[in-house]
Amino acid sequence: MKVPFIDITRFEAGFISAWVNKVAAMSTGAQFVGGAEVAALETRLSELLEVKHSIGCANGTDALQLALRAVGVGAGDVVAIPNATFWATFEAVVNVGASAVTVDCLLSDGGMDIGALEEAIRRERPKAAILVHLYGWGSASLTRMRDLCRKEGVLLIEDGAQCFGATFRGDPVLKGALISTTSFYPAKVLGAAGDAGAVFTDNDELADQVRRLGNHGRTAHYGHGDVGWNSRLDSLQAAYLNLSLDVLDQRIKSRREVADIYRTRLPDVGLTAMEAPEGYTENGYCNVCLVADGDFKARLQTLMKQRGIGFGNIYPGTMASQPGSAGFHKGHFGGNAGEQLSQQVLNLPLFPYMTHPEIDYVIEAVRDAHIG
Repeated sequence: MKVPFIDITRFEAGFISAWVNKVAAMSTGAQFVGGAEVAALETRLSELLEVKHSIGCANGTDALQLALRAVGVGAGDVVAIPNATFWATFEAVVNVGASAVTVDCLLSDGGMDIGALEEAIRRERPKAAILVHLYGWGSASLTRMRDLCRKEGVLLIEDGAQCFGATFRGDPVLKGALISTTSFYPAKVLGAAGDAGAVFTDNDELADQVRRLGNHGRTAHYGHGDVGWNSRLDSLQAAYLNLSLDVLDQRIKSRREVADIYRTRLPDVGLTAMEAPEGYTENGYCNVCLVADGDFKARLQTLMKQRGIGFGNIYPGTMASQPGSAGFHKGHFGGNAGEQLSQQVLNLPLFPYMTHPEIDYVIEAVRDAHIG
């Protein structure tokens, strides 16, 4: 048996034929930019996330840059970001002309350490902060972080690329955010057939700014009130996402079931899966284990390779440690939990419609590696 780390080819009955028919119809009508599919997707996203405005864009990195520029971040500004995140978070800050300070995380949930964020705000007075909701849930300190940033006048952007479909106290995680973003990269819980992203906000002015910046700063077809760029959401990607939204609930249900099995059975064979903070219902985006024993981790990875089991290390390096951060990184706040996380994290296979024999095969490998 082979078990991939992620498999996004397990479709519901009729999904592929519906997609093929949709592509044929849209191609026949040359529906490639804008149009009904994009409008329908933005409406559905707003309803699902309980936000006033959803603006589609080309990808998740553009979504971050659009949000940063919309709130006024630019040359000379400082933005506080997590030290434990994907490189796009740091990259987006640099690409709008700003500099970054990194903030340590908590090993309990991978989220930003609010104490370290408070110190960063006090000492650096950043114009904005980016809160990244990692691992299929959100920060344990979500409400406190929003309150802190409002009190201190720090513009809080929330990156929801991994938390789509998760809830906090019964509400969508991104509900109530000043401005938030997501990625529809194919491997995400709600993934497109290529690159795509979106920005969300309840603020009319920010929404208008995002929409203009992502469409060449247009105020009219040949009127340009800003220097933007082309980050329009592709119509075919919107159509694929609309089809995926129709089956999203059952995909998330399947993901959660796999995550629950791991969480229940892994402690018996030597591993413990990280859990969502109190108040959250996870979306089953990924399994996260922290393996402090380096020998066990190396033994397990070797055995999984031998047995054809995929695994991941999300993420194996901090922002402050990346060579590309030199010259743009203004400092770090907090301890070294981010470094610990990057060294200890191990992600086991988790994807929709993973079978019980596949799960058993993975857990058996963990048990055998633990026995040694």
